[in-house]
Amino acid sequence: MPQPHRPSPDADTETADPTAAATGPLGAAPPGEPPARALDGILVADFSRVLAGPLAAATLADLGAEVIKVERPGTGDDTRAWGPPFAADGTAAYFDAANRSKRGLVLDLGDPDDAAAARELARRADVLIENFRPGSLAKYGLDHTATRAANPGLVHCTITGFGSGAGAPLPGYDFVVQAVGGLMSITGEPGGTPLKAGVALVDVLTAKDAATGILAALHHRGRTGRGQLVEVNLLSSLLGSLANQASGYLATGHDPGPMGNRHPSIAPYETLACRDGQPLAVAVGNDRQFRALAQTLGVPELADDVRFARNQGRVQNRTDLIKALENRLATDTPQNWAARLTPASVPCGPVNSLSEALELAARLGLDPVTPVGEGRIPQVTSPLRLSGTPVAQPAAPPRLDEHGTPLRTWLSGPADRPLPPHM
Repeated sequence: MPQPHRPSPDADTETADPTAAATGPLGAAPPGEPPARALDGILVADFSRVLAGPLAAATLADLGAEVIKVERPGTGDDTRAWGPPFAADGTAAYFDAANRSKRGLVLDLGDPDDAAAARELARRADVLIENFRPGSLAKYGLDHTATRAANPGLVHCTITGFGSGAGAPLPGYDFVVQAVGGLMSITGEPGGTPLKAGVALVDVLTAKDAATGILAALHHRGRTGRGQLVEVNLLSSLLGSLANQASGYLATGHDPGPMGNRHPSIAPYETLACRDGQPLAVAVGNDRQFRALAQTLGVPELADDVRFARNQGRVQNRTDLIKALENRLATDTPQNWAARLTPASVPCGPVNSLSEALELAARLGLDPVTPVGEGRIPQVTSPLRLSGTPVAQPAAPPRLDEHGTPLRTWLSGPADRPLPPHM
């Protein structure tokens, strides 16, 4: 049955939002009180593993939700062993990337007592996230039909590789989905080997879709008291992110191919060689910016050349355009050209390493890295900024079953007993 903090379906819509908290003007916390979080009071049962589900759950934790990560005995989440690199305490950096601010609980779903505890957790939770193969949770009473019957207000999010229909038997791994989903076919140099993105991009995109769906479902529950099933899959999230490339195919019927760093519809929008071949990323999005680029490079005549004056012409005459631009850029370094072009409102920048990217973010005051305790791997700071309900300070990811004892005690007690404090 619905928990005390969860509104009933006929609740007053003005006060039914379970994420609401007493706040001052513009959502700010009253003086002297800790800031409210957007998802204060929301309990998330995270039964997912690897990246998409755990990252979605970590995002909810950033927003103030209490997240309990449920793992299998012995090995836990697969990513606990995905290294190197490892921290000094043996924690895999991969695991840490998606499991901040959670409580750790080990449950063996094959054990009747542990399966009962898992069902009780689902009954008490506001959100359940899982990425088991479709149908495999039914034998434990953790499929959506069972969780909805026990907890009508639950937002049950299921993440699969290829959906719950004909693709249900297929295992979903980011690398494979990048291949079969078309992303590799447009990544890399023309005529070269198809390449994946440099990060598990499909998992990350799916995590964001999952979090968006969960937040929408929570908002709906705030009005009606009713939960729902949120379904996302890796293939659909990838296809939905192909944006102009997918739209271009649908408009023409022609498959796009790899273009390296070049853009199919804009020029110059690519990396250009400077002194010693060092690359400068230039993103000229309109004719005004191109004129500023030509003037700053000392070749203003290019902006009046009929071949280059308009974007369509620049795309059609890309080879001649790039040759003319690189002749000028070869006289200096990417850093020096960026220092001249940026004040002229030409979007550009050198190709940074990851360390240089973090240094740039720090110089810009974005505080990109947050410590989470001595001896623990720091966390990349949440990109979200909310003025009234700021994101929570992240805590270190849990060690395997770190909070198991108090959580099992809580699950075996009265349902109205508050969740023990997160130490």
